[in-house]
Amino acid sequence: MEKKEIKKVVLAYSGGLDTSIIIPWLKENYNNCEVIAVSADVGQESELDGLEEKALKTGASKLYIEDLRKEFIEDYIYPTMKAGAVYENKYLLGTSFARPVIAKRIVEIAKKEGADAICHGCTGKGNDQVRFELTIKAFAPEMTIIAPWRIWNIKSRDEEIDYAEAHNIPLKITRETSYSKDKNLWHLSHEGLDLEDPANEPKYDEILEMGVSPEKAPDKPTYLTLTFEKGIPVALDGKKMESVALMHKLNEIGGKNGVGLIDIVENRLVGMKSRGVYETPGGSILYFAHEQLEMLCLDKETQHFKQHVAIKFAELVYNGQWFTPLREALSAFVDKTQENVSGDVRLKVYKGNIIPAGTKSEHSLYSEEIATFGEEDVYNQHDAEGFINLFGLPVKVKALLDAKKLK
Repeated sequence: MEKKEIKKVVLAYSGGLDTSIIIPWLKENYNNCEVIAVSADVGQESELDGLEEKALKTGASKLYIEDLRKEFIEDYIYPTMKAGAVYENKYLLGTSFARPVIAKRIVEIAKKEGADAICHGCTGKGNDQVRFELTIKAFAPEMTIIAPWRIWNIKSRDEEIDYAEAHNIPLKITRETSYSKDKNLWHLSHEGLDLEDPANEPKYDEILEMGVSPEKAPDKPTYLTLTFEKGIPVALDGKKMESVALMHKLNEIGGKNGVGLIDIVENRLVGMKSRGVYETPGGSILYFAHEQLEMLCLDKETQHFKQHVAIKFAELVYNGQWFTPLREALSAFVDKTQENVSGDVRLKVYKGNIIPAGTKSEHSLYSEEIATFGEEDVYNQHDAEGFINLFGLPVKVKALLDAKKLK
């Protein structure tokens, strides 16, 4: 679509540096088009303060603020947690699964408003451009997408700040403290500045917002009990809680105990390595508790196969492929595995550590009668001899044949 045909653009708006300057940039470069800003509330809290005034002052015709917290947790976080999906063994996908829920709502608003295009502020180096655009393609395949970072002349965050200052756009950051951050109910990410060198230790005392470093955590551990029903957390310490409130409480507990700090050099979808520091206090507790319960409730073959599924599931989420047949099929498999993943998990949280303190379930496959080292009449230990003979037959045959070749 030519620039002259674009009269109305819906912008994914956070109020951060990128999207703050994109509103005037769109109006300058697309014939003073109407810009409708959409901010999705996925748990940014104070970051949403004053957004409407700022969006309108910089040229937007209106601002939508959409509360997506419950949908974010229940339709994206919980399915990913049930899968046990962790990207490259460390990253709990906090930014990754927030993008499809945001982009889906933006498409809905763009259709409602009769927009000609959707715009986002993702860089051409990052993963988010893919996550946003694959979701847009899934729900509005004909929609024009504008990605300023791929077409404008601005090359750095310093030049973005220059542009903002020239257009009298107020900013909450300075050149010296402009870490690239992404915050939601699940996590907070930190990138840029001194973190771009993997040799630098993160300045945790300066950058942490959701909690404290383990050194500053209390000397006394916190005990908690999470109750799950079919893989979903439903209660904390015996008290039923809805998803948003539960997440807030787990973040509070995890944060004050220094839990959930992740420092990773990850492989981005576009091919480069990127260093990030993530705070995921409540999410780390949830993942740990869920895994403890699965150890009791899943049979061996399902548990082992599910570990393979988790790797692929994490890649799909990381790569923005949420709305794909494969992700939906894997979720169907995962839901089947969760039918008996119900019970209580007690944990001790202490100075950055999450420590098991007892798990119980009516669906437990653990039998003390069979597993005991004490005297019992259930397991005939003599049976193991025949099993080992059959199980080890290929090893024995190969050894005999190898010995014969050497003669």
